[in-house]
Amino acid sequence: MDERAVLELLSGSLCHAGDDTAVVDGLLLTTDMLHERTDFPAETTRYTAGWRAVGASLSDVAAMGGEVAAAVAVYAAPEFREGEVREFVAGAGDVCEAVGGAYVGGDLDTHEEFTVVSTVVGRSDDPVYRSGARPGEAVCVTGTLGRSAAALRLFEDGESTRANELFRFEPRVGAGRALAPHASAMMDSSDGLARSLHQLAEASDCGFAIERSRIPIDGAVDEVADDEVDAHEMSVSFGEDFELVCTIPEDDLSAVEAASPTPITVIGEVTEEGIEMDGEALSDRGFTHG
Repeated sequence: MDERAVLELLSGSLCHAGDDTAVVDGLLLTTDMLHERTDFPAETTRYTAGWRAVGASLSDVAAMGGEVAAAVAVYAAPEFREGEVREFVAGAGDVCEAVGGAYVGGDLDTHEEFTVVSTVVGRSDDPVYRSGARPGEAVCVTGTLGRSAAALRLFEDGESTRANELFRFEPRVGAGRALAPHASAMMDSSDGLARSLHQLAEASDCGFAIERSRIPIDGAVDEVADDEVDAHEMSVSFGEDFELVCTIPEDDLSAVEAASPTPITVIGEVTEEGIEMDGEALSDRGFTHG
């Protein structure tokens, strides 16, 4: 079974499970596991690994429109090296500080492969789920897309300094808080824009009509993409950007754009059925957790 099949299998038996976090009495609880083989390219610094691993869980809280309380992480590696451990903790602490949370510790273990398990606790009295989108609403994304895909290309090309900078994304906690009073449905783009749209459509029993020209592509994509088709794939299907994908009533757009600390881009609208880009079916493709 793949990850999506397992999640579907378990969905009916976990009463507190939310879409991106578990919701228990106003608390948001989420956890993620990242491995060196699948998540940290060669030359990823431990600082970047700490930032990115904890940032992935912070993004889940952002996707529910919550505020962050604290984060912990399990750090597992074949051996402990003082400099690497200190760098990891510094990265984890800095990403938490950037979104108003605190990194408060965790656990250490030995493992044949560098592995991180991060857990974040947040709060929300009115979390935003994936299931509220309604036809006629605007489909929006925060920030830009393709940043992580560009970073991977730069890692492959040996440009590790620039690649590490791009890999340290900013979790959109502030934007999520600004969107929460207005968004009818929301999730992060960790699996890619295309897959996020399919997941939102399934949860909300709706469709989407997206305009390709409106998608905000990160400037780094232009630096590394082979052509326009390549740039499109990097920004739509690669994933791992951790931006927010949401639906908002048209009348609320100006209020959201004024309140959000991150730029919000309208890329299409909610429809009755079907997921299309420029009138053609948009396939369900994205990042797969190996």
